[in-house]
Amino acid sequence: MPATGLGKVVAPVLTPFGVDGQPDAGRFTKHALWLLEQGATGLAPFGTTSEANSLSMAERKLLLTSLIASGIDPARLMPGTGLSSLPETIELTRHAVGLGAAGVLMLPPFYYKAVKDDGLFRFFAEVIEHVGDKRLQVYLYHIPPVAQVGFSAELIERLIKTYPKTVVGLKDSSGDWAHTKMLIERFPGFRVYSGSELTLAQNLSSGGAGAISAGVNVNARLIRKLADAAGTKEAAALEEKVSGLRKAMQAHPMIPVLKAIIAHIRRDPVWAETRAPLMPLPEAERKTVVPQLVSEMGLEPAGA
Repeated sequence: MPATGLGKVVAPVLTPFGVDGQPDAGRFTKHALWLLEQGATGLAPFGTTSEANSLSMAERKLLLTSLIASGIDPARLMPGTGLSSLPETIELTRHAVGLGAAGVLMLPPFYYKAVKDDGLFRFFAEVIEHVGDKRLQVYLYHIPPVAQVGFSAELIERLIKTYPKTVVGLKDSSGDWAHTKMLIERFPGFRVYSGSELTLAQNLSSGGAGAISAGVNVNARLIRKLADAAGTKEAAALEEKVSGLRKAMQAHPMIPVLKAIIAHIRRDPVWAETRAPLMPLPEAERKTVVPQLVSEMGLEPAGA
């Protein structure tokens, strides 16, 4: 598989909101730096876990700029830039490329549900042509459970053939390992990431690129160990541990529970806040579920 600075354990970075309800760049960059210290190999801000579709374009630009200003190598960044608006997608993508980001993660234009492949191809073609930069590396974001609009294998093939040096990978958040495996096998050299650590070991063993997973926000150390051990005899025990923790977390609303965990280990209640329409994890769950998860992950309070 072609080398990429993003690596095999990529974190879709949580977005903290301050007491004023606005994104907090200081907390955001501190969290991103900690994720890299914990073992994340790359960062994918402004995906689902980042509450990206609750952020304005100006907020996304400011936060991305703050990451680079904090010293993070842009070659480790894959910001989400896909919106339903074509001009805004072009603008965000151009901004990310101009800052040197290794790639961009692009949702399909998800508002219109009955769009055919020709329309989706046209959208991506116009983004690529209008950005007009040879540095652009597009990773498609396939998440039909949320977007309801996805990428057919035929559309992926058409995009790769038309833009072989630009459309280079995909995040598969379908939740269907058979689908992910099909993409890995059908498109050799295409960087296919799983959307969860639950299939990370299978992904890597099958020739995939790794995982871009919400769980990396709180469990980067163990997930990185699993990625490094893929294909060895140590992998099975690590996979069991990582999978158990992921399943325990996703028994609750995923973004609120992740934020509650960060709030707990940082002793910073502001981190528990979400932006409407999402709601923070209920206090009862924060007092019971979160300490147990933190203990099982081996995280130390105030150690972040």
